[in-house]
Amino acid sequence: MEVESEDVRLDDTTFTVLDVETTGLTPQFGDRVCEVALLRFRGDRELGRFHSLVNPRRPISPGAFAVNGIRDQDLVDAPIFAEIAPRLLDLLEDSTLVAHNAPFDLSFLAAEFQICDLPLTVNPIIDTLALARRCYRFPSNSLQTVARFLGVDTMGQHRALTDVVTTKMVLERFLADLRQKDVVTLGELLAAQGGPIGFQRREATPLPPQIEEALGSDRRLRLRYVSAAGEETRRMVTPLRVTAHAGHLYLVAMCHLRQEERTFRLDRIVEIS
Repeated sequence: MEVESEDVRLDDTTFTVLDVETTGLTPQFGDRVCEVALLRFRGDRELGRFHSLVNPRRPISPGAFAVNGIRDQDLVDAPIFAEIAPRLLDLLEDSTLVAHNAPFDLSFLAAEFQICDLPLTVNPIIDTLALARRCYRFPSNSLQTVARFLGVDTMGQHRALTDVVTTKMVLERFLADLRQKDVVTLGELLAAQGGPIGFQRREATPLPPQIEEALGSDRRLRLRYVSAAGEETRRMVTPLRVTAHAGHLYLVAMCHLRQEERTFRLDRIVEIS
């Protein structure tokens, strides 16, 4: 792939918006992509799109199912990632990639291409979450909240293609605002989000934005949590740290229901705010 020049004007930039749904939060511990969507466009012209369920060859975690509603039986006849990888590469070629919380989606994409033993390089990456954090003051920077405050219809269920279309419309609102501040080139847009974002698979695991924000600001979180025995509880917690053990990530937090420090396995958190 050729790297798109940062001098190119935004009106002439080809963007490819990406979203993946996954079996869990951590590709480093074996979680896989179970749905992927891409939409490629330049200006007002759509240049192509792709959407597919993906057979991950492993079960969906309870937390992932609570978010995307994808069941193991929905994926039995879906293609494996290697079968759709060439189409994804075609849409990514010579374009600027866009995602909301890009390190999360890109860590999974990088892991999947690594499993396929396929080379992958991409052009600059625009993260609408980074733009939301640096350029706005939303009450929450989740895609759904940002879209709602911008007057963008989120179109219901949290799924890959729905989120891609929503992210595209959020980006277009951001670009319209930033043009009023003389942000007119790709390089200026990268600067507005805080600089370039790397694509390579990272050793550090990207966390859900709510947890990252709470860890950095001493905020409380509301959790809906399912224990190993299947018991569901609602908790108000103050996050302290995230740790890994035996192939899983855990949130260590002060639980205000129990008034003591407790540990919550991330893939058993089915709702967080």
